[in-house]
Amino acid sequence: MNEAPRAPQMTQAAGDAPPAIVARGLVKRFGDLTAVDGIDLDVPRGMIFAILGPNGAGKTTLMRMLATLSRPDAGSARIMGHDLVANPDAVRAAIAMTGQFASLDEDLTGRENLVLLARLWGFRGRRARARADALLAAFELAPAAGKQVKDYSGGMRRRLDIAASLIVTPGVLFLDEPTTGLDPKARQGVWRMIRGLAGSGVTILLTTQYLEEADQLAARIAVIDHGRKIAEGTSRELKAATGSGFLHVALADPAQREAAARLLAARLGAEATPSVEGAELSVMAGSAEAASAAIAALIAEGIALSDFSLGQPSLDSVFFALTGHPAEPGGGAGENGGQAT
Repeated sequence: MNEAPRAPQMTQAAGDAPPAIVARGLVKRFGDLTAVDGIDLDVPRGMIFAILGPNGAGKTTLMRMLATLSRPDAGSARIMGHDLVANPDAVRAAIAMTGQFASLDEDLTGRENLVLLARLWGFRGRRARARADALLAAFELAPAAGKQVKDYSGGMRRRLDIAASLIVTPGVLFLDEPTTGLDPKARQGVWRMIRGLAGSGVTILLTTQYLEEADQLAARIAVIDHGRKIAEGTSRELKAATGSGFLHVALADPAQREAAARLLAARLGAEATPSVEGAELSVMAGSAEAASAAIAALIAEGIALSDFSLGQPSLDSVFFALTGHPAEPGGGAGENGGQAT
C-alpha cells in the first residue's frame, strides 16, 4: 500500500492526551442473555488493539456499544475523551466503523462510491473528487476506480469499504472482523493497510477470530469468551503466561490428527491443541526429553511428521488454555436478532 491517509495533527502532546478508549464494567443484555459482562478496556492512542474470541463471545456487541450503535445496560466508556452515553455525537464525530460486510453500492464504481460519501460528509465538487482519488491511490485501487463494485474481488471490496470509512480521518477506527471470508493473499493486503493506518496515528480496535491476525497486527490482545474478558496482554505475554516447553508437530497427513492427539496426550499427560487449519498440534511437553520420546512414539506408530519444534506455545494453544476450546475458523455471521458475536 502507498502512504496511508494522514491522521489529523493532535493539538495536545501525546503524553497529555487521554487514551483513545477507556471502558469500565460495560454490560449488554438481550433478554436472559448477557452478551457483554463487565468488560474493562484501556486503549492508548495510535495502538492496534485486538479483541479475540470465538463466535458468540460478545466481540461485535462490545464494538457496537463503543461505536454508539447500542446503548450499554451498565458501565461507562470514554472515546477520545468523550463520554459514550452523555455525548454520543462527539464520539461519532471522532470515530469510524467498518462492519463484517461491505456497505457499498454495487452498481456504482469505486470512485463514484467514494465521491458520493465525500459529498455526504460536506466535501464539494473538486474537493470531493480529490479526496476520493487520494483514498483510491492510498489503498491501491486507482486502476479499478472506474469499475463497478460488483466486479471487484473480495479483497478489493474490503479495501474500498475501509477506505469509505476514512473520508474524514477518524481518531478511532473500529474494524469488525476485517478479513472474514478473504483468501490469504487478500488478507495480507488488508493487514498491510491496517498497519499503514496505525502508522499514520489512527487508533484501531479490531475484532477477530483469526489467531494469526491478532498475533500479526495487535500490540495488545484482549481475549473474551461468553461475554467476559478472561485475559489481556501482548502476544508474548499471553504465551508466556501459558508456559514454555510446548511441542509443536506438523502432520504429513492431517487425517492422522486424532490418532496423533491421543498418543501425545497419553505420552505427555496434556491435551493436544489443533491449529485452525487442523494439520498441526501443540501440547505442553515439560522437557526436551519428554518431547523427544513423544516424537519417537509418533514415528513408531507410523504417524509421519513434516515438521516439529519445541518452544513457546502458539496463540492457538494459549486460546485453548484460556477458554477450554479451540478457536473457531471462518467468519461470524454478525449480530442478528440480538445474538452476541
